[in-house]
Amino acid sequence: MTKKYNQLNLEQRYKIEAYIQSGKSQTEIALQIGVHKSTICREMKRNIPQRGFGAKIYVANNAQVKTNKRHFTKPKHTSFSLVLKNQMEDWLIKKRFSPELVSEEWKRQNIKGVSHECIYQYIWHCKHSNKLLNKSHKNLYKLLKHSKRRRKRGNYKDSRGLILNRISIEKRPKIVNERKRYGDLEVDLIMGKNHKSALLVTVDRCTLMTTIDKLEGKNASYICNIIIHRMKKFMQIKTMTFDNDLAFCHHQKIANALNIKTYFTRPYTSQDKGTIENRNGVIRMFFPKKTDFNEIAKTEIKRVENEINNRPIRKFGYKTPNEVYLQLKVSVALMS
Repeated sequence: MTKKYNQLNLEQRYKIEAYIQSGKSQTEIALQIGVHKSTICREMKRNIPQRGFGAKIYVANNAQVKTNKRHFTKPKHTSFSLVLKNQMEDWLIKKRFSPELVSEEWKRQNIKGVSHECIYQYIWHCKHSNKLLNKSHKNLYKLLKHSKRRRKRGNYKDSRGLILNRISIEKRPKIVNERKRYGDLEVDLIMGKNHKSALLVTVDRCTLMTTIDKLEGKNASYICNIIIHRMKKFMQIKTMTFDNDLAFCHHQKIANALNIKTYFTRPYTSQDKGTIENRNGVIRMFFPKKTDFNEIAKTEIKRVENEINNRPIRKFGYKTPNEVYLQLKVSVALMS
């Protein structure tokens, strides 16, 4: 049986004040007023100030004022309406937002939405429900991220071929790890179906600004030229960190063209470029594994690039990489 609790009124609070002054215990006061003793305990804990004027004194009028204020400022329940559900579905599918980002986007747009916990509960309820009302949202759970077990990798000997004059990430300046300046990039390839197509991805460690380019092949000279052409459009680049793919063997040409330093991760150590691995995961939400990039239009790839750079990030206080980049660009301009 569910217990029903009634709010104390002002008359009861006057009685509590009088009984406290007469020295009665909480249990005795509860019996006199006809409430549970926990109600009296909670009332005294909430409404007896511990410091300042009137410290440790219960005053009925002050207790009523504080209670009214609490009830007035208490967040009101928001119904998860059909409009909100359809908007959530649209953002999950088209923008590949997580429930957390959906909830934050409502806040950014001053829309009275629901919490991400509520969204998760609704999605999992729809998954297990056979009601016709929930049928259209039954498969939304497939859009949620699912963690997978990954084989732990160590520093194994690399047998894929040598890249001349490569400098290990261990010699990279420590300032790069601080992520406080723009221009320290990580570079990687995302392979398509049967390794017959690929995307070139770069990510700035500070702002998470991401570029995605469709490749016509994996020729090292071609990839080198694509990187140089694309990076000349951005603010001054300082460093680039590659993995040990032979596609990046012309790193010295890139370094000379952009006047930067290049570094390489340790073999088979993906955590050395965790930033771009994370961004690759987001890109894979739009282009799942076994996608043939030869069949994807460049305009669609640019659309995804734009979506990712305008995707709110928790560590930035839900600002987007684009917003962070523009703020940094303005501050650099003011300092120069």
